[in-house]
Amino acid sequence: MANPFTMAKADGLTGILLINLGTPDSPQTADVRKYLREFLMDWRVIDIAPIPRWMLVNLIIAPTRAPKVAKEYVKLWDDKRGMPLLYHGISVKEKLQARLGGKYVVALGMRYQNPSIEQALNELKAAKVGKIKVLPLFPQYASATTGSAVDKVMEIVRNWQVIPDLEFIQSFHTNPSFIQCFVDLGRKYWEHEEYDHVIFSYHGLPERHLKKMGADYNKCSYPDCKGMCAKGMPENHYCYRSACYETSALIAKELGIPESQYTVCFQSRLGKDPWIQPYTEDVVEELAKQGVKRVLAYSPAFVADCLETTLEVGEEYKEQFEEMGGEHWQLVESLNDMPEWIDTLMDILDVQGEKVAL
Repeated sequence: MANPFTMAKADGLTGILLINLGTPDSPQTADVRKYLREFLMDWRVIDIAPIPRWMLVNLIIAPTRAPKVAKEYVKLWDDKRGMPLLYHGISVKEKLQARLGGKYVVALGMRYQNPSIEQALNELKAAKVGKIKVLPLFPQYASATTGSAVDKVMEIVRNWQVIPDLEFIQSFHTNPSFIQCFVDLGRKYWEHEEYDHVIFSYHGLPERHLKKMGADYNKCSYPDCKGMCAKGMPENHYCYRSACYETSALIAKELGIPESQYTVCFQSRLGKDPWIQPYTEDVVEELAKQGVKRVLAYSPAFVADCLETTLEVGEEYKEQFEEMGGEHWQLVESLNDMPEWIDTLMDILDVQGEKVAL
């Protein structure tokens, strides 16, 4: 005899929770400072003791960096839609909901600031979903991104009287549809231009983050692994650096780019502690010294354009490259809300069978 509880759940709604990093509510210094404080006070981001972390963030980093960062956010701000990370996220949520139809409820939450993960979870709770698929929109797992998002979800849901089935998708850095999206974006530039070299620039992490992850789960011993993570070891599925190399190799293979013609590197350092290498600015300098003139630049750690892609990779490194004699630097835009990305999300979420016509 069928279990009536199981049947009831099977006929119910499934919630989809999309999570991204977050963005200030506005480019005003006060809002940027508020964002930085919430972001950097996360123990998974700055993993030092609470009191030193509070002092570092609230007395040094937030007060000094907020005015500078606010000027950068002004360049991205859209008076009607706000920050690109947010408006692309809203568009993706709406398009995915339209594709999935009435058996699913799609919610968007930001790990820091608005709309919060708690707001998004409350939407799903109010809809009385029987299951929630949680998808942090970070292709490569890192404790400071995916780990933090999952941690926050569990912190909130553990206080609910009824906890629905939860499914966490920890990474999708080798998903064929995800890889194909970036291949197609890059191919349109290859069809019209010739490039001497391709850069895959990923957001960096302190070296100690990899060491801690290695102690917990992987066989990682970076930086003493003698470059093995650059080969993309499947047994180190949760090694962020290894995952970045895997993503890059898969994109390069589909584009027919030999290993000698691309470089994986890491950007966005903060503080004086050593971060995973090579650093993007060092790679840019070395390529220019070698006489490389034309570079195609990817940033596949992000699924939506933001300060790190549009300004850091698209403008800062471009300026550095051209000042050193480079002739052409082309940023490959992120996935944003392109239709193929919506298809990819359905593949990652394993909900292909629920498509409905727009």
